[in-house]
Amino acid sequence: MRLVRTLAAALLALALLPSAAQAAPATWSPPANLVTPLAQVWQHQEQTYNNGNLYAFRNYGWDQVMANRGYLNYCVRWDSSATVTAAQRDQIHAALGRQHKKWMDELVGHNAWPYADVPARVVGWAVRDRSQLQWTDTSVDIYVNDIRENAPQCSVPCGRFFNQNGQYPNCPGGYARHYDQSLWLTDGFGGGAGGDWGQRVGREYFMNSINAANMHILLHEIGHTWGLDDFYDWTPTGVGGFLMKAGSAAQITEFDAWMFRDWWRHLKNRYGY
Repeated sequence: MRLVRTLAAALLALALLPSAAQAAPATWSPPANLVTPLAQVWQHQEQTYNNGNLYAFRNYGWDQVMANRGYLNYCVRWDSSATVTAAQRDQIHAALGRQHKKWMDELVGHNAWPYADVPARVVGWAVRDRSQLQWTDTSVDIYVNDIRENAPQCSVPCGRFFNQNGQYPNCPGGYARHYDQSLWLTDGFGGGAGGDWGQRVGREYFMNSINAANMHILLHEIGHTWGLDDFYDWTPTGVGGFLMKAGSAAQITEFDAWMFRDWWRHLKNRYGY
């Protein structure tokens, strides 16, 4: 599945472009100048995803939200030697929620999209040593030294990536404490990666950008979780910079928003809309 992408660290120098419209149009009605490039993008995805069977995959962000009936749960994989205060934890949760919301806002009121809000909730943290987490409350589940891919991992029985039937019989907290995606924050990691499993970015980048209006690398990687492609080797006709073309935009543009809505347009029948 072509959902995992890597970005060069040089993406930090990006050109700012106008953001997509704040109010989503009610119908599938892209501007005339975007009709051709949108058709090209969808055709390319159909031809290249999953050996030409884009529709067989059942763990896009769309599938996760619909299974939950309108929200996403996250695990934070703290792949770092740094400590985290309770205040920093809350800042991380809030920053993730704000960036996730920027994509979700492009769907509100559009083409039978059923949710006015799709909250991203952090339900767990994974860490190498419990002493790195400087809080004692029980607001999130904590997983200590469960190592996968050489990084701390929240409980496998609670993870959607590992239980794509949507059932979590061995998750200690049950369905309410399952996680759909991971926010994987790694010391010294340049660029980013994203897929149905979540998003990975540098821990330093995330913490240094925690109050930024647009965390462009994270936004790009969230796009991949919903199925949006990369554009390293081609550009659709007549469009310039946009977020999913790495290095050419620092926020969601009108073209990104319409590519996102195009996924909903093609998959919504899967969920009875």
